[in-house]
Amino acid sequence: MKMMTLLTLALAQPAASPPEPLEQKQQQALACVAVLAIVASEQERGVPAALDYPLLAERGATYAGLVGQQIMADSDRSREQVRDAMIAAVAERQTTAQAAADPDEALGSEMATCLPLLDAAVPPQPKPDLTQCAGMLQLAYEEVHDREGLSKTAQDLKTLASVLDSRARDQMRAEGLSGQESDILLTRSREAMLAEARERESAGQGSNLDFEHCFTLAAPEDKQRKYEH
Repeated sequence: MKMMTLLTLALAQPAASPPEPLEQKQQQALACVAVLAIVASEQERGVPAALDYPLLAERGATYAGLVGQQIMADSDRSREQVRDAMIAAVAERQTTAQAAADPDEALGSEMATCLPLLDAAVPPQPKPDLTQCAGMLQLAYEEVHDREGLSKTAQDLKTLASVLDSRARDQMRAEGLSGQESDILLTRSREAMLAEARERESAGQGSNLDFEHCFTLAAPEDKQRKYEH
């Protein structure tokens, strides 16, 4: 009898009222979270159209977190409610894309709106130049090699480091520098980057450069992407 009484009382409680509809600005932010997440997923799968855009996995995730926090603060929604809204937004964008006559054109229109919002909320990191990238990839190779030996990852990094080193030397040669001068500049660049990396690591900080851009600089000319990363 006591259990029945408790159930009756529970059922008599008024149902929680649904949250107020989101404002247009919040809806747009959610839509962009969905679009960026979809493009990031397609980039990971190597979809050519998605690779026309800046790499979005890291910055897109940061943007999603910022949008979620802002919506929770402004609308009193719970974390679970915001998560569900993001999932629903992804599903809606996928349905819209499937129904579009030209999915790539539709995506381009949405990205034209969302990329500026992303850049404003999560500014892209500075892009390293060829010399810096040659040093970064060489240091990355040495770190992985020390940890794993000549693993597949280490071999890939070594190849990329060699490509970037060669292109950096070609650029310096075109600028009138000798081979010895190029050696000095590349060595100094690596030493400076290693010192900075150790300093930032000791402060609990990651790199302040767009490491992904180095992979673009190492890519064959015919695979250069529409947007530099």
